[in-house]
Amino acid sequence: MSDDSGRGRVAGLPVWDRCAVMGVVNVTPDSFSDGGRWFDTTAAVKHGLDLVAEGADLVDVGGESTRPGATRVDEAEELRRVVPVVRGLASEGVTISVDTMRARVAEQALAAGAALVNDVSGGLADPHMIPMVARTGAPFVVMHWRGFLEGGNVQGHYDDVVTEVVDELHARVEAVLEGGVAADRIVVDPGLGFSKEAGHDLALLARLDRLLGLGHPVLVAASRKRFLGRILAGPEGAPPPARERDAATAAVSALAAYAGAWAVRVHEVRATADAVRVARAVEAARTPGSRTPETGTPETGTPGARAAEARTPGVGAPEAGVPGAGAAQGGTRAEGAR
Repeated sequence: MSDDSGRGRVAGLPVWDRCAVMGVVNVTPDSFSDGGRWFDTTAAVKHGLDLVAEGADLVDVGGESTRPGATRVDEAEELRRVVPVVRGLASEGVTISVDTMRARVAEQALAAGAALVNDVSGGLADPHMIPMVARTGAPFVVMHWRGFLEGGNVQGHYDDVVTEVVDELHARVEAVLEGGVAADRIVVDPGLGFSKEAGHDLALLARLDRLLGLGHPVLVAASRKRFLGRILAGPEGAPPPARERDAATAAVSALAAYAGAWAVRVHEVRATADAVRVARAVEAARTPGSRTPETGTPETGTPGARAAEARTPGVGAPEAGVPGAGAAQGGTRAEGAR
């Protein structure tokens, strides 16, 4: 999975020399973040094109909210929401990910021009998903998932969240491989907010190197999630609304990019697009005499600058070092928000 940046590449998708930016288009009336704003097909396509203009490398289109307590839409409605938007964006040359847990929705989205299947259940919600992905050869995101977030079914207890998430993801990846999906088309996602509390999310961000050790590119989807609201609010304050968490999201994007993430999934693209480019330039500057990806200027290095660690397939970048990764893990409901 190695490439020049050390963050991996995914067969069937473009290659970026930095962390890619995945913009979010929620074609839903009830997303926690922007539900209803892009529910109309024309508005959703325009929004996707706007995200690309702001710096998104690919666009993730979803027609079903996965926030806690959300009622699942039926398959026909999800198809009605998603496929026309995928078709419209594909006609404009946009690289598209389809965010769905249903094999039929994924298959029709791929036929309409999508290039990547992003399944928050990692193929567990629909037994037909893995065979379909294997048959079509589509790249596939395997997220850490412990079930639907309905009726309080959050299953958020961990003795060692990093070890348990890594082990469970490893087992899921093995099942996906056994199902016929090629290794070079698998992306892993720690599932921030899904059956996880704020301290769990921070611990996973602080140890992205452990996730990179699985040997597959890593997608980080932290955008506007509740753990960011908890950080911004402090111990006694009220979390700011989701749309006021974009600066915090960009900070996480920079940390994740520097740690070696393949892509970050965000609602507000412009700040994160800037953040990942800065992270890549700083990463390049760690090696004296290297050239920054944006300017091509040789860097002479500074006293005490760390030499770049040797990277081999399956070996990750340094820890992201998120402050507060050891924070108390209580006090917030698990959130798998899309």
